[in-house]
Amino acid sequence: MIVSHFLKTRNPFLSITVGVSFQVSKLNAKLRNHLSNKYSNLMFEPSSKIREASHAGSWYIGDAKQLDAQLNDFLSKAKGETIPNIKAIIGPHAGFSYSGPTAAFAYQHLVQKERMRVFLLGPCHHTYIKGIGLSELEQYETPLGNIELDQPTIKQLSAELKKNYVFTNKDIEEQEHSLEMHLPFIYKVFPKCKLIPIMVGATSEEQDAQVANVLVKYFVDPNTVFVISSDFCHWGKRFQYTPYNKEHGEIHQSIAQLDGQAIKLIESHNLKEFYKYLDETENTICGRHPICVLLNIINLSKLQLKTQLARYAQSSQVTKPNDSSVSYAALVTSLI
Repeated sequence: MIVSHFLKTRNPFLSITVGVSFQVSKLNAKLRNHLSNKYSNLMFEPSSKIREASHAGSWYIGDAKQLDAQLNDFLSKAKGETIPNIKAIIGPHAGFSYSGPTAAFAYQHLVQKERMRVFLLGPCHHTYIKGIGLSELEQYETPLGNIELDQPTIKQLSAELKKNYVFTNKDIEEQEHSLEMHLPFIYKVFPKCKLIPIMVGATSEEQDAQVANVLVKYFVDPNTVFVISSDFCHWGKRFQYTPYNKEHGEIHQSIAQLDGQAIKLIESHNLKEFYKYLDETENTICGRHPICVLLNIINLSKLQLKTQLARYAQSSQVTKPNDSSVSYAALVTSLI
């Protein structure tokens, strides 16, 4: 049996890849110790403050040139009349082959600027957080290049949020895909931006309002944009969610109608009715908490804003009860 070990440093000033192939049966303690002593610092120390692109190569392309070409293709096919003065977007976070084309309909409205600050809010799929999670890391890796985190702003947030936050660790952040699936798009549009990633957990309505009260002053800054990561309806037995109103036609049409109700409430910034909708329909919108934080911020900001749907899609068009699908929507919020 042949095993290949690739020891890789992520020091921005040094890139070394060492390939070692050997017979497992002949591997002895001396060789293990030699490799460990020689490369341990390269392997672990430089990357300890970098969130690695853990889903690259599986959820999306890991090769930089191929990924850049794919993003160009997504954005060119989504190209249309650009909406100026974007303050926030909502986009999906599934694998790029499923949701990338939809996400591009939101990102194509963002214009490259110097000194941009991006707040990226997404849900927690693997870790229970009663509040929000902030990062202590310095960079988030993408195959295209690393994005620097705005640690001064994050530290300021931690002081202002009081009991409504926790600091997450590197493992938790690398497990979560909701933020990572937006990073290649963010790097493509704002390669020199400063990032504030926020994992939004199982927040209460009161916490949504408290978090929004802290974030609103950043939202109104002209060099800041908010990115909200959310898929919409997860329909099927595997999601334990199968409502179907035959009055709307096929199952996929019923799903679209259900999502459409949510989208209209988001477009109208009607937070109270959105909470009511979530309670009544129990629609499996995984980013409902980040969306509620955004709606709170919009209503607090006093800015004249318009939110509109740019694209809606489903991973598949369900026609049978045993089928399943996930819905994707791209929405943009702009200054009027």
